[in-house]
Amino acid sequence: MAQFEDITYQVDGPAGIITINRPQRYNAFRAQTVDELIDAFQQAWTDQAVRAVILTGAGEKAFCTGGDVKQRAETGDYGPSALGRFRIGDLHKLMRDIPKPVIAAVNGIAIGGGHVLQVLADVSIAADTARFGQAGPRVGSFDAGFGSAYLARVVGEKKAREIWFFCRQYTADQALDMGLVNAVVPAADLLTEAKSWVDEVAALSPTAIKFLKQSFNADTDHQLGLSNMAMTALDMFGVSVEGMEGATAFAEKRTPDFGPHVAWH
Repeated sequence: MAQFEDITYQVDGPAGIITINRPQRYNAFRAQTVDELIDAFQQAWTDQAVRAVILTGAGEKAFCTGGDVKQRAETGDYGPSALGRFRIGDLHKLMRDIPKPVIAAVNGIAIGGGHVLQVLADVSIAADTARFGQAGPRVGSFDAGFGSAYLARVVGEKKAREIWFFCRQYTADQALDMGLVNAVVPAADLLTEAKSWVDEVAALSPTAIKFLKQSFNADTDHQLGLSNMAMTALDMFGVSVEGMEGATAFAEKRTPDFGPHVAWH
């Protein structure tokens, strides 16, 4: 198996457990992190012993806080990658395409692109200490693909617009009430609970589960086109003056000044 720097991957019985391991950056991902996540998901796909994948974060503070905005402020991008491009869209597609359930074990803050990852998971189990929300408009970023269109399928149009337009944060219980997660458990029990869900699905027909996942996805597969277009737009917007103001302000721990850009719209 490949040796990873930004994540860990282990097989525990029928569970493939992928952990984003950058707690010093609140498990924010850079390009290398995404490359490693893709590699781990592909390993889980081909391993017949793995019946479901658990995605979680290292430590107690954060599940994932999305793209590493500090990296973006420092270099203007998310750092070097194996193929020379930031493959977050590929990761999103892989999470949907892998013919095994993906279970997000949300151990802490799930914000921005990290929130999108748990939204794309087939089911989500949250620690009672978890918090959820989007932050894109606050830091000069957005996800106009799966992160918004699919989110609206999960929680409804009104709630999805609220989540994106106001960048509020929501508790685990609030997330459960809006259908954003499937269950809330004490933080100390999170991984045990996630493994028990894997054990349940491992007793069922893997072929039936594969067909069911593909059937659920078929209803929203058209959103992949929106996602591809959105990622292209985000690449351009991220290096614009307005986009960089968000990243720079975050790195400098100040409120961004988006006022000069209002006249453009």
